[in-house]
Amino acid sequence: MKAWKKIAIGVGAIVVLAALVGFTVVQSRKNVVTVQTGKAQREDLATVVSASGEIKPKTYVNIGANAYGKITHLYVKEGDHVKKGQLLAQIDNVQSAADLSANQAMLQAAQTDALAADAGLKTSQADMLRAQADYDRNKLDWDRAQSLFKDGLISKSDFDSRKNAWATADAGLSQAQARVAQAKAQKDSADKHVSQANATLARVNDVLQKTTYTAPYAGVVTNLPVREGESVVIGIQNAQGSTLMTLADMSVITAEVKVDETDIVNVQLGQPAEVTIDAIPKKIFHGKVSEIGDNAIVRSSGVSTSQQATASEEAKDFKVVVTLTDAPDDLRPGLSTTAKVTTATRTNALSIPIQALTLRTKEQMDQQNNAPGSVHAAPPAAKDPASKSKKDDELQGVFVIRSKKAMFVPVATGITGTTDIEVLDGLKEGDEVVTGSYKVLRTLRPGSSVKIDNTAPKKEEESS
Repeated sequence: MKAWKKIAIGVGAIVVLAALVGFTVVQSRKNVVTVQTGKAQREDLATVVSASGEIKPKTYVNIGANAYGKITHLYVKEGDHVKKGQLLAQIDNVQSAADLSANQAMLQAAQTDALAADAGLKTSQADMLRAQADYDRNKLDWDRAQSLFKDGLISKSDFDSRKNAWATADAGLSQAQARVAQAKAQKDSADKHVSQANATLARVNDVLQKTTYTAPYAGVVTNLPVREGESVVIGIQNAQGSTLMTLADMSVITAEVKVDETDIVNVQLGQPAEVTIDAIPKKIFHGKVSEIGDNAIVRSSGVSTSQQATASEEAKDFKVVVTLTDAPDDLRPGLSTTAKVTTATRTNALSIPIQALTLRTKEQMDQQNNAPGSVHAAPPAAKDPASKSKKDDELQGVFVIRSKKAMFVPVATGITGTTDIEVLDGLKEGDEVVTGSYKVLRTLRPGSSVKIDNTAPKKEEESS
């Protein structure tokens, strides 16, 4: 055989062999899935519940009108710092002051009458003592006259005279006793008039004091909706009265936020929180949960469920109050805020990216040891949310890379951080798990061959 024929045969053999190798590689690549992966590693985790709301002082009061009248003086303006007992506002008090003066005069007159009644009682009591002495003396004379007349030692006229004198003294004593009783009644009446005058004076004095408004405690005037010269009214039944101003104690500042009903079960008193305020960007304040509401609030209406006659399936929130420990002095009530409450922490916890978690059925787990060439893209399962048996058949787990294959491993999880989740059982540190893409994780079959590509994924162009 000639040399060129040998060379041609050799080249042909090489070409055929290369074609076979290329065909094998292409066929094998058809069943390889490109995935992104992450490592199971140890780190500090924290579960955070985020909620929005507004800044509020822990203690504040709306000072409302206690009387009808026109505002004659406003001694403060919005934003002023006031001390306890400081004068805030004055309402027209001419009539109230006149009523007070008139009732003070009435009280003085009643007190004078009471003194006169007391003097009359003492006089009546003195007269009664004198009448009693006359009665006693004439009684003795009458008793003596009876003995003397019986023995014939006095005349009949003298006997009758002494008898009449005793009768007169007895009548005088009765009269004196009646005058004492009358004087006592007059004294009691005068005392009652004094009590009545005191009560009336207290009432008109209270009305007068309600025209003057003082600060119940030290704070800041955060709202002043009225002006001098305006008339204010008190509330009547369901009609709300006039509000003169709002006074807030800014020494203790809170962030009042609304936490979703699905997260409120994890929030407890004393848990730490980080608070950000929209008006003070790039600065974090710290605080602790100091109050947790018991009643749910309907998100759309802001009304508590306890005030509704019928049940509602709308989304609900719960009020949570976070007391700030490092609030600045220039905070104002009503500023929008966001609180991030740390509900659980773990130190040096084994964790994986949250997106690595997926669900597979026990039937798919049984197929994990099938031939490596099986098709990796499973058809979407029929949706059956009402099937309880199907839910019970599902396992939570992750795909672990082992010998270039994605093996499904059930895992038990703990707390959830911002991007990672704690693994309690099923993995060990350093295990490489499939984290994406979402489409791949949704359809990946256990035991499928995979190729790792952790480069940044390209954004898919939107279909026109």
